[in-house]
Amino acid sequence: MIQTTIAPGVTLRCCRDTRFKQGGFSFQLARPMRREEAAKNALLPTVLLRGTNRCPDLRAVTQRLDELYGGAVSPLVRRVGDYQTTGLYCGFMDDRFALPGDQVFAPMLEFLRELLLDSPKENGAFLTDFVESEKKNLISTIESDRNDKRVYTITRLLRNMCAGDSFGVPRLGDTEDVAAITPEDLTRHYEGILRTSPIELFYVGSAPEEEVEAAAKALIAGLPRRPEKLPAQTGFTPGSRGDYTQTMDVTQGKLCMGFITPITSRGPEMPAMQVCNVVLGGGMTSKLFQNVREKMSLCYSIDSTYYGAKGILLANAGIDFDKETVTRQEILNQLAACQAGDITEGEMTAAKEAVASSLRAVLDSPGSIESFHSTAALSGMRLTREEYLRAVERVEAADVVRCARSLRLHSTYFLKGESL
Repeated sequence: MIQTTIAPGVTLRCCRDTRFKQGGFSFQLARPMRREEAAKNALLPTVLLRGTNRCPDLRAVTQRLDELYGGAVSPLVRRVGDYQTTGLYCGFMDDRFALPGDQVFAPMLEFLRELLLDSPKENGAFLTDFVESEKKNLISTIESDRNDKRVYTITRLLRNMCAGDSFGVPRLGDTEDVAAITPEDLTRHYEGILRTSPIELFYVGSAPEEEVEAAAKALIAGLPRRPEKLPAQTGFTPGSRGDYTQTMDVTQGKLCMGFITPITSRGPEMPAMQVCNVVLGGGMTSKLFQNVREKMSLCYSIDSTYYGAKGILLANAGIDFDKETVTRQEILNQLAACQAGDITEGEMTAAKEAVASSLRAVLDSPGSIESFHSTAALSGMRLTREEYLRAVERVEAADVVRCARSLRLHSTYFLKGESL
């Protein structure tokens, strides 16, 4: 992968790969994660996709994409540590497979520029119909997360334990913030962030770097820019600890335990921490799954997830309401086993292979390549995918023990039924 600064505050990353019939290109505005703008950033790309002055509705947009050999453009909203990104991702046929004399990549970026800069306006603002329609869709998406109780419990725990940290802000914002957005608000916000935000561009496909750079420069040509530097990513900001319980009409309890560690994706111990997470709860061979679920039958589901950008590890379990105390203690017992070095060779082998397999799978599609490299760059990870893979292969049990000993329980969240 080659990284180039093609204009102040504009970074282009190119991954030349001839294995695919399709290419990919992403345009992202990188923002500090803030409650006051999270919902606007989440809403923005869906409004941009509703149409342009030349393609004034979804049917016309679809027709134009069909003309580009069935290309696709989708909204792209990410949360990476202290940052939120908003933008668009384009998937398109690689030029090698187009009819003789036809091009797809350059016309696709021309259409992307049209979507980004030529939205139909009413009194200088995005069309009310577009904004109101997409607000309803976004609110529906946010509310659907509430119906997924595992996702809901994780969101609530992060909101509480990260009350003084941007990581507590939901990726898509809150429904009340979405509802309050007006076309004028969204237009002013977009004009402001387009001018001041770092722009992240990523290409994967067979085109030579010079061709990609020329198309990328044409994409951003003439933009009024006064880019502002993003603050550096930070680890977890200590806040008040707490054990939170919520009662809701549910048939299964959800327990989420939040641990913190100084190890982040920006440090050399990140590969070992990923292996540690898998040993603890990152798969069917993990201690949590094999012991808490299979041997002790304390839960219906259990896993752990590590957020490397912030140094947070969450253990999640679906349990009967009366199993909270014993499940909580057994999760701590399994972590203590890792800290004491009670790790078998089989657990280490399975965990390392799981992490390595996920890294190899990055190369499976243009989309996964873009996602990995864009997220890694924003999180501040210094290792390339290949270096990361080699580092995982070198991880030993003693490294996992050190990582496990760095984990400290910070807060918990228990969602229980109304009968208790």
